[in-house]
Amino acid sequence: MSTPASSDAGGGALVLLVGVDFGLPHFDGELEELGLLAQTAGLNPVARLTCKRKAPDAALFVGSGKADEIRTLAQMHGAVEVLFDQSLSPAQQRNLERHLELPVSDRTFLILEIFAQRARSHEGKLQVELARLQYLSTRLVRRWSHLERQTGGIGARGGPGEKQIELDRRMIGEAIKRTRERLTKVKRQRSTQRRQRDRRDTFTISLVGYTNAGKSTLFNALVKARAYAADQLFATLDTTTRQLYLGDAGRSVSLSDTVGFIRDLPHGLVDAFQATLQEAVDADLLLHVVDASNPHFPEQMDQVQRVLHEIGAADIPQLLVFNKLDALGAELQPALLEDQYEVEGQMVPRLFVSARSGQGLDTLRRALSARVLAAQEDMTPADAAPLPAHEE
Repeated sequence: MSTPASSDAGGGALVLLVGVDFGLPHFDGELEELGLLAQTAGLNPVARLTCKRKAPDAALFVGSGKADEIRTLAQMHGAVEVLFDQSLSPAQQRNLERHLELPVSDRTFLILEIFAQRARSHEGKLQVELARLQYLSTRLVRRWSHLERQTGGIGARGGPGEKQIELDRRMIGEAIKRTRERLTKVKRQRSTQRRQRDRRDTFTISLVGYTNAGKSTLFNALVKARAYAADQLFATLDTTTRQLYLGDAGRSVSLSDTVGFIRDLPHGLVDAFQATLQEAVDADLLLHVVDASNPHFPEQMDQVQRVLHEIGAADIPQLLVFNKLDALGAELQPALLEDQYEVEGQMVPRLFVSARSGQGLDTLRRALSARVLAAQEDMTPADAAPLPAHEE
């Protein structure tokens, strides 16, 4: 099924979006999220095409007949690149480019491109660089396709081109090693900062959630900060930490805004962003922010839980914050602004708020204060004692 995407606003290169339904429950039949990703990367989707298959075609992912249809549709709309909503193997990507005679990218590469554009801190740039290098290291056959001209024509073997590819592969391997070493230093620095917070008996809270759930807007509303917030995917990439004073608890807590999660987040990014996501792993409480106005919020919550399991943060206590209450129609307004919601078989406290209008934020602050006071009561004298000065 193909549809035009003339309603997608914005400039940038014209791209054709392609999605393949393999019968999985999270398939986005409208390719809405891929379209938002493309726009976030500065591209302009002009048409969308979806099809059904039982399994990916080994060579072209979609089969030769559907590949012909993609090529015709791209020509009709003037698309200069094709974006797939699923991850492609290096061979599939190379074969599709030859068949379509157009550049082809997949969801993983698109997310990496967005992260590369958005990273601001030294740590964030290092993390993106590592993930991109890991991705490109498997795709030298495509990204360095210009080297094929150096091999001496069809049927030729060896020669400068082959040596150059091996050189590029070795250079990427060395760059990956250097970047990992630099990130290790960053992790040590963060670990030192966390130990200092532990010495001060700081209660730490991390905001987690699907991208564009409104985490940064909520963060700004709670701590009166000016962290960048926008109605787009991955508006925030770098962790921001501020002190939040809770009057009912009579003390401040440490509040961190982390990178948003997304379906099929590339594993390379999960690994590379371990240093940033460590803020969530070491938190005393997770504020799981949910876009209550999104009809797919249950699936988005499942994706967040999956990433929390991957980074070792699944057992940290959570408080669900269903945001964007102001965006819900009258018929969807909740009967209660505080209740319980089941997450992975357990009932978790839930609050409805609007970070934009401020509705429910006082209730949220009271709930956070209650958590902090309960944690203080649970501490034993040994827990409350300062750490020895000689701690490693």
